[in-house]
Amino acid sequence: MRGVNAELGSSATGLYGSRPGERLARATATEFLGTAVLVFTGTSAAVANAVAGRPVYDLLAVVLAFGTVLVALVAALGHVSGCHLNPAVTLGLAATGRFPRSAAAAYVGAQLAGGLLGALLTWAVGGGAAREGGRLGATVPAEGVSSPRAFLTEALVTFVLVLVVVSVATDERATGAVAPVAVGFALAAGIFVAGPLTGGAVNPARALGPDLLAGEIAPLWIYLLAPTLGGVLAAVVYDRVLAAAEPPG
Repeated sequence: MRGVNAELGSSATGLYGSRPGERLARATATEFLGTAVLVFTGTSAAVANAVAGRPVYDLLAVVLAFGTVLVALVAALGHVSGCHLNPAVTLGLAATGRFPRSAAAAYVGAQLAGGLLGALLTWAVGGGAAREGGRLGATVPAEGVSSPRAFLTEALVTFVLVLVVVSVATDERATGAVAPVAVGFALAAGIFVAGPLTGGAVNPARALGPDLLAGEIAPLWIYLLAPTLGGVLAAVVYDRVLAAAEPPG
């Protein structure tokens, strides 16, 4: 990986051995598809109780759905696009020169569109009950959770996720084989923490589609801005503080 703040060239290696500057159309299509699968899988688990009309899953099942599908997607698609599937990851990498800034807008647009498609698929499969009863798994602050508290929660859990992504997927000292599992576990941990408070989006693309289609517009700004801020901060902290660190001799 090239040095800090250097703009990656077309032949530079991105996350999981991908080439982010080459075949941008294929890479963005992969981001679109991968984000759609991520959102569809996780939100389908979130609305299962409403669709079935009886208790089927609890928060643990939703956490596992999001975490395990991310492990699978990173393993399957990481070498194609880097499998960001999250604007917070893309913008964090771009801010530190670890992703071509010229490609960032295309990636983010593909991820947001993929999140919308994933929510539409959840609606199509789950029917009216998925939207009316399950709200398509839309993320909203829980009762009694203020907007500042929800903002802080989403920023913190996304900070952890992006810190793990940047560490295991860009630093050659990390063990590459564990990267998909580490990233999936980091997402699961974030949803465990934030789920009862904010719904645990940890990803603007995961929040946008369900919230828009369910009509939950008022809190959407939290889920677009807080994860982005947390992700950029995590990438900067790793880049400026942790990347150059060595264990004590």
